[in-house]
Amino acid sequence: MSVATFNEHALGWDSLGDGPAEYRTPAERPSLEQAKVWCRELATSHYENFHVATFFLPKQVKPHFESIYAYCRVSDDLGDEVSDPQTATRLLDAWGGMLDECYEAPERSRHPVFVALRETIVAHDVPRELFARLLQAFRQDQVKTHFESLGELMDYSRDSANPVGRLVLWVCGYREESLGLLSDKVCTALQLANFWQDVVEDDERGRRYLPGDAMLQYGVTDAQIHERVFTAEFWRLMQSLVEQTRMMLHDGGRISGLVDKELGATLELFRKGGDAILDAIEAQGFDVLRQRPEVSKGKKARLLAGALVGKMRGMFS
Repeated sequence: MSVATFNEHALGWDSLGDGPAEYRTPAERPSLEQAKVWCRELATSHYENFHVATFFLPKQVKPHFESIYAYCRVSDDLGDEVSDPQTATRLLDAWGGMLDECYEAPERSRHPVFVALRETIVAHDVPRELFARLLQAFRQDQVKTHFESLGELMDYSRDSANPVGRLVLWVCGYREESLGLLSDKVCTALQLANFWQDVVEDDERGRRYLPGDAMLQYGVTDAQIHERVFTAEFWRLMQSLVEQTRMMLHDGGRISGLVDKELGATLELFRKGGDAILDAIEAQGFDVLRQRPEVSKGKKARLLAGALVGKMRGMFS
């Protein structure tokens, strides 16, 4: 069942009322195959790099990552694409209830995400907490829009980013906490890199992820961000944040050499992608107020070529 066909057969909103239209719950439970198709179409149509990322993963786990991505995508959109925070919170609570149902009474699940996700949960004994923590972060987004320290951002990333990396490890058969902690560093650093890249876009949405205590330390104000005034003080702030983020990214990046080579190639691709964002910020003199730093197509191509070499080595060594 494609996303379009699914929407044609969806009757009513159930507990997801007022959410994005494409996420309606169907009147009848889809088959497992229909649910997988829905998740695959959602993943590949909403995220242009999804094909690239999953190409470097073992073939047998790709359907599981499609269902995990679909869960994350719907969760994010329920929190981010609904303008009223109270409505968004209610939708996230309803989605959380459907997650609980997927674990406790899976025969009652009707949404294709949870029909497909149930197979992943059973096949790999995935802890509910990893999915629930993501919802906690999206709920927090409804009430907290400014962060006053790097510690607050680290706490936020613990729920908003780190569970994704741990899900990747879990589904690939890695349960060691030492690997989980390295993954957390990479995921948190990637989250922070995106924040430093999107300062203007976030400001336009009424959000500020630059830590308030660091802004005070370097003499940067919220008004300066609103008015897009780049100064030597802002340069020093961004230079410091980029340096801290890069150190975290490289420290966590040691995980790539501690897992099998196929997975290692994927994790190294993500790590280098974060580095590329930080490089782009540095390349424009840390002036993220002038324009959003972008990774060039040539740089992306070189990253993919390097990851492909790593994958081939893993397959034939």
